[in-house]
Amino acid sequence: MGDNFQTPSPSPSPAPAPTSSTSSSQNREPQQQPTPQNATLLQAFEWYVPADQSHFLRLSSHLPQLSHHGISALWLPPQCKATSPSSNGYDIYDLFDIGEFNQKGSIATKWGTKEQLLGLSRVAEENEVGLYWDAVLNHRFGADHREKCKAVEVDSENRMVRKSGEYEIDAWVGFSFPARGDAYSKQKYHWYHFSGVDFDANNPSKAGTIYQILGEQSQGWAKSPEEVDGEKGNYDYLMGCDVDYSHGEVVEDVLNWGRWLRREMGEGLRGVRFDAVKHFSEGFLRRFVKMLDEEFGEGWFLVGEFWKDSLGSMTDYLDRMDHKFSLFDAPLVYNFGEISTSVEADLRRVFDDTLVQKAPVCAVTLVQNHDTQPLQSLSVPITPWFLPLAYSLILLRSSGYPCVFYGDLYGLCTPTPSQPNPTSPTSPPLTILPRLLLARKYFAYGPQDDYFDYRTCIGWTRHGTWDRPTGRCAVVMSNAGEGWKRMYVGTECAGQKWEDVLGWRGEKVVIGEDGWGTFWCGGCSVGVWVWEGAEGMGEVREEGGFDFNIYSAGTGMKDGE
Repeated sequence: MGDNFQTPSPSPSPAPAPTSSTSSSQNREPQQQPTPQNATLLQAFEWYVPADQSHFLRLSSHLPQLSHHGISALWLPPQCKATSPSSNGYDIYDLFDIGEFNQKGSIATKWGTKEQLLGLSRVAEENEVGLYWDAVLNHRFGADHREKCKAVEVDSENRMVRKSGEYEIDAWVGFSFPARGDAYSKQKYHWYHFSGVDFDANNPSKAGTIYQILGEQSQGWAKSPEEVDGEKGNYDYLMGCDVDYSHGEVVEDVLNWGRWLRREMGEGLRGVRFDAVKHFSEGFLRRFVKMLDEEFGEGWFLVGEFWKDSLGSMTDYLDRMDHKFSLFDAPLVYNFGEISTSVEADLRRVFDDTLVQKAPVCAVTLVQNHDTQPLQSLSVPITPWFLPLAYSLILLRSSGYPCVFYGDLYGLCTPTPSQPNPTSPTSPPLTILPRLLLARKYFAYGPQDDYFDYRTCIGWTRHGTWDRPTGRCAVVMSNAGEGWKRMYVGTECAGQKWEDVLGWRGEKVVIGEDGWGTFWCGGCSVGVWVWEGAEGMGEVREEGGFDFNIYSAGTGMKDGE
């Protein structure tokens, strides 16, 4: 990419130093509450983690180092029993089996047993790390028997358009859970607990056809756009047996599951990630959230997978959910992908039309996840050189709740022709990521000033807080040639020597008497500059012991190798 490098022009003449309302002050009122450590979420899995039923054991062994690097919560993989021991869990079979009963080929799920899960929960509490459950409530798979019911075929691109008259189908919609029996729940599922399927045993050649179930006990699709997304006419149906939340028995069973799960997991369970929220009843989801608040206390972190490159649809959803909910910032991921694959794209527009720009309190920012990683249907290619820039943009800024991807921290076990079922990463981890995590833990606090004044080189500063006065940094990045920014960090920093905590720049920056300094970064790179005497700098300099090799206990690839 050398031919595309271009040295950014100097920044405009310095503006007046920020006023005391935007820069840190050491003379705060003593009764102010202490500044909590920045929260950072880790999505604790990727799609191709080996199916060896040992993942919870691996996470337990690595939790101390994750906590040390500032990870405050884990988004767990779906642990409810799915259709096979190798399944990731999104083809859910039984909500009430979290690795306890011999169903669908094993007691354990792909991720481990219930006992291992509860062990992970105990280790998480010891390390003050919260756990978020991945709740798959939209559909079911792996029925135990078929049942006959009335249905009509609908258009896959407009589910409100019928393509046939009413006729009888033989559908896999009977769930009796024979191995679990009545343990934890006596509820069994029948055709009238679902609104649609995509298979008729009488017509296997038409597999994939969407059938809307009809009958006195079936209310059809949930209303759109009041209850589900309006894409494809009505996006109630996604896959498998579509759960019908207009049925009272379904509502009570899933609410009881929420209560049971909280009791089983204990206080370590602090949040829920709801899968496919644009496909099932918003009314039920509001009731579920209300139940958690009323029966177990408020303070839950709740985030939905509403994966759509439409900011308006996302903000409308948040409005309907009374902003008690967060969403993953899908538009930001697409912006990262577009900028990283374009020549000298305009970095100043990286947050344009994103959730973190429009509704920062409700935005979970991310770089990639299990759905956007390579080989997945929603894959978003992000050029490797851009990953440090993207993570700086979510970890070191004041807005959004950043979610780090397991595959970036530990590497991806992506299948290859020579390794169709790899047991260790086939692509390497982002080895600079632990340093960026420590930078967030120690140096990303307080007010923020942006220097988005050149298309291929941007920067910002953080000014610390009354009780974290050294929790400040200056960040500069370029997607072209070597770049620099003259930025204000505060007159209280005059004479200080600042260094790049990423270790990519060897020089030091001396802050002038006016509180300004000139900060550099390499071509297609980022610099994160901090006072050499700041709290935490010793720890950052010693960083290099992060064990990336989560798949081999007792051995590890060290930072920078």
